[in-house]
Amino acid sequence: MNKGRIISVNISKEKGTSKESTKSAYLKKGWGIIGDAHACKGKRQISLLAIENIKHFSEHFPNLNITPGIFAENITTQGLNFEDLTLGDKLRLGRRAELKITQFGKRCHTSCMIKKKVGVCVMPKKGVFAEVTKSGEIKINDSIKIE
Repeated sequence: MNKGRIISVNISKEKGTSKESTKSAYLKKGWGIIGDAHACKGKRQISLLAIENIKHFSEHFPNLNITPGIFAENITTQGLNFEDLTLGDKLRLGRRAELKITQFGKRCHTSCMIKKKVGVCVMPKKGVFAEVTKSGEIKINDSIKIE
């Protein structure tokens, strides 16, 4: 599928912690989400994770309260198959914001509070990272389209 939607927009004030859901956020070109601890120049300005991966993970750990943002992803998506994407692909979020895919997965650091809290993290294998190439506001239920 080449179209999805935003299930959750998540921000945190500190790195290494889970993120809290917010109704909307502003993506700034070349920076990331205004007010998020992970916003910076570079190729990992925004992190994305599919709700389908979160649900699959939570099936294996039914005693944990697994919710969007727990893995510190900025944007939780639905219906967008990241395996269909390649580096450099662009995603349109909502009316104006645009991302360029820069990385699939990541190396997990040993002091990760999420891994300590949950026991394991899905971001190293299922997370996607991107740069903001066009600024704009995003909100829950906005569409995501591969450009």
